[in-house]
Amino acid sequence: MEPNTHPQHTLMIEENASHSMEVDPKRARFPCCIVWTPLPLLSWFIPFVGHLGICREDGVILDFAGPNYVCVDNFAFGAPTCYFQIGKDQCGYTQYSAAYSNEDGYQHDEPGRGAFTWDETLQKGTQEYQHQSYNILTCNCHSFVANCLNRLKFRAGGWNVVNLAIFMFLNGRWVNKSSILKSYLPFLIVLGLGIIFGGATFLAYLAVFVILLIVWFVVGTYCFKKLIYV
Repeated sequence: MEPNTHPQHTLMIEENASHSMEVDPKRARFPCCIVWTPLPLLSWFIPFVGHLGICREDGVILDFAGPNYVCVDNFAFGAPTCYFQIGKDQCGYTQYSAAYSNEDGYQHDEPGRGAFTWDETLQKGTQEYQHQSYNILTCNCHSFVANCLNRLKFRAGGWNVVNLAIFMFLNGRWVNKSSILKSYLPFLIVLGLGIIFGGATFLAYLAVFVILLIVWFVVGTYCFKKLIYV
């Protein structure tokens, strides 16, 4: 006698089983990963600045790409060049509700339910940022990814635009050798041309620009916590 299995339940099991954690750059599939790619112009002068996204369990990329707009499966500035895959054992989202409040922290927004899946947790972040204005200095792609990581409670949370940028710079894995060239070659060309035609003056202005940008995000994140949205 065959067990009476609901067709929808069977479909959900098959769908979950089909998710592979294998990264497939050719198809732009990075399951449970943070992904990074350089930004036109800005990364040519500051190569560690780029565009971030976070991926669903099926590898589809989500990224905050403009005012009230979270892009799905169409990474805004080209294919990822660097990624970091998150182990689910490093997250605490299965033990807590994914509801998020900037003032009160994490709360249960569905009575009787204390856990959400990875994709449901990211959906909460997506819904929030679909109602956020985009500003590269105050509410950007790093804000969105940091918000999602806090919802997932990745490494206990506490993520912001500064520690997330440092984390990806130190721990990100290059997709392939050509991705390294894509990320750093424009900077090396601009730097070489700047030194040739501008010399010490170019280097001085570049250094001031980099320092001001770093100071803005560090001060805005740690001294004026409501200035840079997460």
